[in-house]
Amino acid sequence: MTTSQAFRRLLLYRIGSTLSYQITMVAVGWHIYEITNSVISLGLIGLAELVPYFLLALYAGHAVDHYSRKLIAAIACMIHVLVALLLTAIALGWLMPPVPLIYCAVALIGAGRAVLRPSYTAIFGQIIPRKDLPRYTAYASSAFQICVVAGPGLGGLMIGFAGLEWTYLLAAICGVIGLWGVTFIHAPQEKVSQLSGHIFKSLLEGFDYVRKHELILGIMALDMFAVLFGGAVSILPAFVKEVLDAGPEALGILRAAPAAGAVLTGIYLAKRPLLTDSGRHLFLSVAGFGMAIIAFGLSTNMWVCALFLFISGCFDSISVVIRSSIMQLTTPDHMRGRISAINGIFIGSSNELGALESGIAASMLGLVPSIVFGGAATIAIVLITYKLAPHLSKLHLKDIS
Repeated sequence: MTTSQAFRRLLLYRIGSTLSYQITMVAVGWHIYEITNSVISLGLIGLAELVPYFLLALYAGHAVDHYSRKLIAAIACMIHVLVALLLTAIALGWLMPPVPLIYCAVALIGAGRAVLRPSYTAIFGQIIPRKDLPRYTAYASSAFQICVVAGPGLGGLMIGFAGLEWTYLLAAICGVIGLWGVTFIHAPQEKVSQLSGHIFKSLLEGFDYVRKHELILGIMALDMFAVLFGGAVSILPAFVKEVLDAGPEALGILRAAPAAGAVLTGIYLAKRPLLTDSGRHLFLSVAGFGMAIIAFGLSTNMWVCALFLFISGCFDSISVVIRSSIMQLTTPDHMRGRISAINGIFIGSSNELGALESGIAASMLGLVPSIVFGGAATIAIVLITYKLAPHLSKLHLKDIS
């Protein structure tokens, strides 16, 4: 099997599982609110997913490094399929009571998400030659962004035109497509790790590797804090209503704008990977992201706001592709699962905490000042990281590929 064939099948796995997740979570939100009519119940959805994710993520990374990666990836897809079928039964009224069962299903989705990320990352690094990693990373990033936009939109349309039960069935079908993709990947024979199978020792080795590897630690810290302070998207509904005085159609446009920028930039980077001055481009892209967020926060016209969010997505895509390439190129094959899981913990926590930070800052400073503060803080993080990790700015991907 050629690299491109293996990549297409892995991409099918990523697309199928991502669409299944996105469609399911949109439907779950609607389902819960339809039953409870409570905003608090919507917030509990995130908590129900996050707790099992954090509990299992590190063990999932350990398992990926010690057992069959394809099997673990298949298990992630099967969890998505089974959860979607469970939710279908709940929507049809076959299982009662619905609300506790829905939260249990969301918890299982969190467990599947914890398994999916490290297995995908490990298989990706296993089937893609080192010299082609930046190019294929850009393609994969673009495909993921398309799913992030298309999944909720497709889920919303299905709920409106076909009902919750058919929406959940569509999510199950997407999960089956992902399962089909990973099943038929012919990856090179996996080498069994020579490390001790003891989970605590294994995880400590992963953390120790990150601590001692300045490049990985630097990009993890840069990503975590940039996401933490630059999460303006989480308060878009309030911005649309209070600043733009617009409706849900404006919210849809603004939510899609960053992903559109990320997709187009990812396609461009796949053709022209940034193999030289990669570290400098990384710092400039994160700083550019911060400036775009500031400009967005100061804008009062919907299309101008959409433009700056589009630009923020372009800069974010550059950052994601470079960081992902560095992670893949500098991580030994036998540690890909654990490093990916540790990175997922960093980024997963910063996404959730970033939404919390944006809400608290908006309540204390006001909506627009909080967005501007977040963008400025992102730029400050870039300057601090540049000062603490000057070697990162001199990095060339071609030198480590």
